[in-house]
Amino acid sequence: MDIKEILSKVDHTLLAPAATWDDISRICDDGIKYNTASVCIPPSYVKRAREYVRDRVKICTVIGFPNGYNTSSVKAYEASAALNDGADEIDMVINIGNLKDKRYDSIKTEIYTLKNICKDKILKVIIETCMLSEDEKIKMCEIVTESGADFIKTSTGFGGGGATFDDIALFKKHIGNNVKIKAAGGISSLDDACKFIELGADRLGTSRIVKLVKKEENGDAY
Repeated sequence: MDIKEILSKVDHTLLAPAATWDDISRICDDGIKYNTASVCIPPSYVKRAREYVRDRVKICTVIGFPNGYNTSSVKAYEASAALNDGADEIDMVINIGNLKDKRYDSIKTEIYTLKNICKDKILKVIIETCMLSEDEKIKMCEIVTESGADFIKTSTGFGGGGATFDDIALFKKHIGNNVKIKAAGGISSLDDACKFIELGADRLGTSRIVKLVKKEENGDAY
């Protein structure tokens, strides 16, 4: 698979709690240089990043991150503020406890509310697959499909596990035609990136792919 095609599906990500503006601006520079799908950064940096990149790369940010147990009203406020600051895409975390308690309507209503706030902007729903049973993953495919969200996403990267090939294959089998897939967490090689895409992922949440490309440009082996 062509490296440019892979990069076009990468949400170039930096969500570390200690990330500084220098770190974020470098991520933005990389996103512009390598034509990534977006840069995924903390909400507090969205406004400054928007001014910095202008329209040269899309800006993605996270809501209810990383635990997902914020109230729905707080998530709605976060999403509105991020969009007002210039975010193009929102990655929200579901309330995993509600899923475990089978409060499916609550989860669906929350996602639907945030999609209404996002309107034509992309909403991705993070379900933290490493904490879920197969039945719960399938149920979330159903809920995300019915809620009108644009993507189902595997992981925050902070939950103790990341994307797996089996999860992407499972998503592909059970999501509706209106939903795309984002694999995130632990994608550490170009071979893995290709495999995730071949299995059906339309986006990859990772910082490592750009680093690998930089290594190649510097004459280092993958």
